[in-house]
Amino acid sequence: MKFKSFYIGSAILTNWLLLHGLFAVIGLLVYVVATHVLQQRRHPSAAVGWVLFMMLLPYAALPLYLLFGTRKLTRSGRLRASAHAIPLNADRGVWPAEMAAALGQPRPANYRALCIHVDGTESLQALLQLIDGACNTLDVCSFILGRDTVGATILSHLTAKARSGVEVRLLLDGVGYMMGGRPDLLSFVQAGGRVGLFAPLLRFNLRSRTNLRNHRKLVIADAGCVQERLWCGGRNLAAHYFDAQPSSSSWHDLSFDLQGPLARQAADLFERDWAFAVRSEAPTANAKPIPLAVAAEASGQIIASGPDQADDTIHALLVSAGYRASRRIALVSPYVLLDDALLMALCLAVRRGVEVDLLLPARSNYFLADIARHRSLRALATARVRVWLAPQMLHAKAAFVDDVLALAGSANLDSRSLFLNYELMVALHDASDIARLCAWFERERHAADPYLVQPPGLWRDFIEGLVLWIGFQL
Repeated sequence: MKFKSFYIGSAILTNWLLLHGLFAVIGLLVYVVATHVLQQRRHPSAAVGWVLFMMLLPYAALPLYLLFGTRKLTRSGRLRASAHAIPLNADRGVWPAEMAAALGQPRPANYRALCIHVDGTESLQALLQLIDGACNTLDVCSFILGRDTVGATILSHLTAKARSGVEVRLLLDGVGYMMGGRPDLLSFVQAGGRVGLFAPLLRFNLRSRTNLRNHRKLVIADAGCVQERLWCGGRNLAAHYFDAQPSSSSWHDLSFDLQGPLARQAADLFERDWAFAVRSEAPTANAKPIPLAVAAEASGQIIASGPDQADDTIHALLVSAGYRASRRIALVSPYVLLDDALLMALCLAVRRGVEVDLLLPARSNYFLADIARHRSLRALATARVRVWLAPQMLHAKAAFVDDVLALAGSANLDSRSLFLNYELMVALHDASDIARLCAWFERERHAADPYLVQPPGLWRDFIEGLVLWIGFQL
């Protein structure tokens, strides 16, 4: 009897191992084929993580990979074929624009009347003035539209413009729409406004993946007209992103608005995102070509990063800055989880004599991000990067390199923003405007405290590694 029970148990175990092995082989085949066919370039640690996950828990790993495993929706070969090979100029003042163009981004375009918002109150006023001043078209893209006083105010102004005959389009991320409390858009639609949800959770789309979110934030008025304007930055359209109350709990952020042909580059990007969200054909080119930048005027570029780009453009620009900067690099982000390439570039910049400052909040609104960030912060501080912790929640995302480049927009210094999300940064090349943005950085840094390195214990080190591994995959 005991022998029979042992035999049955052995048979069950053998069958289970065979079934487990079959699922693991299928999962690995799907991973290898998809990676090859879709040309998915991954960090080595991410590739090893997926392979181990497929071998140990194929029943969970395979469906998670099908949902979250795709990182790029554009094949690099096809996009690069349409981009002209651009030699990088040795002139230190030209390399950022040429590097961006070499990565498939548009050539510099002029802008004027750059206004850097002092606080949330000024930013909201500038946004409402831009909306109210639109005469022909108004395009709005945001990760979150809050179901609160600020969200309701912005939506009421958009509704009024739609009712007046202005063509108004509102593009919200599918997950961000849920996070914002599902704002009521019925009155806006009834007034003639159009709504697009980017990759909604309940809509299966072979062209997208649930994990690839649109994190871009921009508002464009009258693209292609003389008074075309752009409002941009790190703020979502919800109350706490515009809170300017002088208290320790208030959020600080960075946003700005400008006029001129640079706004048309942002409009082109919005058109592609809108076409993707509503499943229409993307336009091939702007109806009114953007004029080339005039050297005597301020110029900038719209830098898009995400699954719709062949390269990780923002990451590539930041790594390049680590090796090209001659005097100063200043970075600000609410979340900091750096990969090895960017970490090494910043550390080597310090060894070359470049001053590198990193500003982030002492405590962000994401607990797991605060746990995982210490590995990067310890490495940076050990290399003598000056790391600063702001007392308030600092939601701004920006980078400043010497007096030749300022990047400001929606991308955080973490793996999700740099390698997964649809992100947007505006690159400015005018020395005077870069100095104004650097002055904003110095005001925020002045209130911050230096980061003090504390060696982790064994348990803390394990938790940090686990959060980093899961965070890089998802």
